[in-house]
Amino acid sequence: MTDDLAAASTADPELLDVPEVATAVIRDRVPPAGLRDFFDRSFRILPEVVAGQGATIEGQAFCVYRAESDATLDLEVGFAVDRDLRPERDVRAGCLPAGRVARIVHAGGFDGLAAAWEHLRAWIDEQGLAAEPLRWEVYLTKPAPDMDPTDLRTELNWPVAQR
Repeated sequence: MTDDLAAASTADPELLDVPEVATAVIRDRVPPAGLRDFFDRSFRILPEVVAGQGATIEGQAFCVYRAESDATLDLEVGFAVDRDLRPERDVRAGCLPAGRVARIVHAGGFDGLAAAWEHLRAWIDEQGLAAEPLRWEVYLTKPAPDMDPTDLRTELNWPVAQR
């Protein structure tokens, strides 16, 4: 592990079995330059729709990466909720899948997430496991314009299977 990555990770990766979690999500294919607008718009709409349907948000915001290319990312952003929602505006019911995940917590700004994902991928390989295509981030701290990026904590979750 590089010194920069070691300083940016709050703990070593671990393997966990996680339950399925009901979610409210917005999914889209987004060019990298449009990520900030997509996140801002989604996280403005989601709480309105969840509250409007009498549901409760039960966790921090997350982002699921389904597929990526050089041109776009297939993303799903949302919140864990206490019940399935009916489709409204761009919000749909979804779920984070049950199963075994490799997990690490990244400490620091979002610009360090790519290196943290690479570190987690290398660790998965070292364990003799296969990384599944889907993976997700949970934003343990809510970003704010005036905060120090080193205070951000992001949980990285990557479903794995035996080779």
